[in-house]
Amino acid sequence: MTAATGSGPLAGLTVIEMAGIGPVPLAALMLAEYGARVIRVERLRAGAGFLPLAPDVDLSLHGRTTLKVDLKRPEGVDLMLRLVAAADILVEGFRPGVMERLGLGPQPCLARNPRLVYGRMTGFGQDGPLADRAGHDLTYLALTGALHAIGPKGGRPAIPLNLVADYGGGTMFLVAGILAALVSRATTGRGQVVDAAMVDGASMLLAPTFSYMASGFWKDSRGVNLLDGGAPFYDVYEAADGRHVAVACLEPQFFAEFVRLLPLDAGYVARQYDPRAWPELRAAITARIAERPRDAWAELFEPSDACVAPVLSLAEAAEHPHNRARDVHARVGRMTRPRPAPRFSATPASLAGPPAAPADLAALLAGFGIDPDEARALASNAVVGA
Repeated sequence: MTAATGSGPLAGLTVIEMAGIGPVPLAALMLAEYGARVIRVERLRAGAGFLPLAPDVDLSLHGRTTLKVDLKRPEGVDLMLRLVAAADILVEGFRPGVMERLGLGPQPCLARNPRLVYGRMTGFGQDGPLADRAGHDLTYLALTGALHAIGPKGGRPAIPLNLVADYGGGTMFLVAGILAALVSRATTGRGQVVDAAMVDGASMLLAPTFSYMASGFWKDSRGVNLLDGGAPFYDVYEAADGRHVAVACLEPQFFAEFVRLLPLDAGYVARQYDPRAWPELRAAITARIAERPRDAWAELFEPSDACVAPVLSLAEAAEHPHNRARDVHARVGRMTRPRPAPRFSATPASLAGPPAAPADLAALLAGFGIDPDEARALASNAVVGA
């Protein structure tokens, strides 16, 4: 399998990724594109994945070297501990206790390598009454209050893909925790366990909302607040062609520009933050935007600071002039995908390559100090495979 070029800020670091689904593969992709060498460890006789994607478009495989290990055999567990001894980071997304039952929990791993950063990703965390329960993004999001807060007034909660708990509260907090632990290790010389839970992370994303609620600026209801579609100047409207326009002119000067260009009665400017005027204002905006197609509004508002944008499809987003100018997306074979983010001035991240030919197991394991003859013996005894 091909790996990232190792030119990013994590160049020289080695990551052991325990294969799974959800936030961990995205975290491993990010670490690979930041320059780390990522070894993806799969069970030797693992079943089919949740979604059987072709390898050339499966970003959970890109940028990694894949090693298959029989974790039910003592030789496989011993091999894993030897890999851990030479690694910097381990990431796993199993339910609590699974790694311990395999003999690969934090205690034996940190005993082998006290500098190891051991990243754990779960939905509910390593402890608590729900720690052993199954769940998915929507499950965790429901328990944070975020799902309750997203959606139209009087309607059902809206599902924000699986971005908020899986990837916002999961992947991003796992990566942030790992990077923080690496900084700590540089000072103390010791690694540690990073317990990243999607319920924790998604809850932390709500920190500003809790501030607004404590200050009386946010009601614990859907579609009645400033940032949830309750305000008519922060909402989505249907254009004449059935496509949509996003209006987000929160500040008075931006709203005034919006009123001027739409145009609306200038009297609305003074009444922007008067909720009593909002039903009338919403009706006026709805009627005006329905008069022209989406792209006509996009052309009108693009040169302005009215904070109006066309709601683009995923395919359209990759072709938008701004995204093209910044080279936000890359074409990899038959797939369009986002480029690594954020951007680094001195140590730029690299786009992870798709899977290629199987790795040379002896050469791979030699990088961890394992003799080629022993590596071949492990392969012939079906302890490891590519």
